[in-house]
Amino acid sequence: MKKKIILAAVCALGLVSEIPQVHAAYESKSDTGTEILDYIENRRREERANALTDDQKQLLADIEEAKQRLPHEIREDEPIPAAFEGDDLTFNAVTGEFSAKGKVDIIQLEGYRFQSMAASGNTQTQEVRVRGKAHMMQLIENAPRVTLDGYNTVYNYGTKTGTMERVRGKTGEYYISGKRFEFYPDHIVAYDAYQTKCGAKHPDYRVSAKRMEIWPEQIIRMYEVKFWIGDMVVGSRGYEERRIGSSGTSYFPRVGYSRDTGVYVEDTFEFPIFNDHFKAYINAHIDSKEGIHSNTELLYRNRNFSARTLYGYYYDKDNVWMKKEPSFIAQYLRHFDGLPLSYGLKYEVGDWSSKNVSSIHQESSISLSHDPITLWNRYYLFLGTSYKITKDTRVNAPGIGNTTVKGLNYAATLAREFNDRFAMYASYQYTKNNSQNSLYDFETDSYSEKFSTGFSYQLTDKDRIVIGLKFNTASGTLADADYYWYRDLHCSTAVLRWRQKRHKFEIQWQFTPW
Repeated sequence: MKKKIILAAVCALGLVSEIPQVHAAYESKSDTGTEILDYIENRRREERANALTDDQKQLLADIEEAKQRLPHEIREDEPIPAAFEGDDLTFNAVTGEFSAKGKVDIIQLEGYRFQSMAASGNTQTQEVRVRGKAHMMQLIENAPRVTLDGYNTVYNYGTKTGTMERVRGKTGEYYISGKRFEFYPDHIVAYDAYQTKCGAKHPDYRVSAKRMEIWPEQIIRMYEVKFWIGDMVVGSRGYEERRIGSSGTSYFPRVGYSRDTGVYVEDTFEFPIFNDHFKAYINAHIDSKEGIHSNTELLYRNRNFSARTLYGYYYDKDNVWMKKEPSFIAQYLRHFDGLPLSYGLKYEVGDWSSKNVSSIHQESSISLSHDPITLWNRYYLFLGTSYKITKDTRVNAPGIGNTTVKGLNYAATLAREFNDRFAMYASYQYTKNNSQNSLYDFETDSYSEKFSTGFSYQLTDKDRIVIGLKFNTASGTLADADYYWYRDLHCSTAVLRWRQKRHKFEIQWQFTPW
């Protein structure tokens, strides 16, 4: 029969446990309004990612049970009590020495669990030692959640310091591994470590680092970083920092096929400059029809303000290419304090050219958007408006074909999530700019008034279909009809798209993004 005792001593196995997870932000590359379905699907992924596991739920239940056994309530000036459980448990109240064998379970009532088949230690020196395999969890308020398995563990729950070797575990959606972990009161350091969102025993992709730091502020700092696909290094950098819990893009190449480009491969390379505010990017695009179309960007970002210099080739959702040589963008975005509103200011000026047309392009805009509104019975409403002035002055034909477009733009989208498998949307959008009144057809339609609708249905755990329709409301005609099939490949997703009105078939292959 198992023995159980409650000790009024700190047994804080201060291991940072499962951190709130980053959701996988898959994109449909749509111009029929299906972005709202991506929003719903990604929110579902985030909810699933942040849901407590059965083990975490059990830890909370065991903590509540242990609290009921305490002789008095926990006082702020006293150490947090711990519960020790084992098939063969001995404890010396004078020296503080203890040893336990056979399904050892140590719970510190602040929200920590330590499990092994054998452990020893001392409650006075506040140390726990495990020579074999140990399983550790942390689940406390306002701190990351982590689950770890490792060997040769020495941990001092008084100073919250210790070491563990040959470690594997999970931080949020990140699977992590390392030769040696060091625990400190405010962070964890892992050496010769890697992280990935691929749960396979041999991950399809991963990020490795000589040194990796996991901080309670939901930040992972990595040094001497390499990016792997299988056993092949596809990129490297000296330092990388990620804020866990925020969405991000994939480090890894994007692969696909369309009738316009043929087979293509894209990748983005980031280079920090000076400090965290300055970064340079190289966006490489290679396809079987046009060859190399790449661009470079220099970015400065400080809180709500950003400035970018762009040079090279860019394409829109209709695979229309634009060369910017160069272009400059200044942008200010801010959320109103205490209000569910955000506003933005943007100015762009640059030398644009597309389809043998060149101009000095200028664009100024002010925008206002409402935070997503959750209505009754799983309805969601999205509202936004902007005023934009676009001016193009021809370079290759001075005085001929110059255009200036100014006016109000607005959009409203209503979505309904019927259940965990089925969702629909309807959207109305008015954009002053179109290919009829603008110099270019880059990022524009041939009409201004648009109505979009569609739905998403989860066929199986791995398969989802999406249909998106867009109408020219002025003429009452169907302008676009897009059909998607999402296939979950465990560590990546294949997105197949059929554009019925354009008779185009496209494929995208997306790694689970960070």
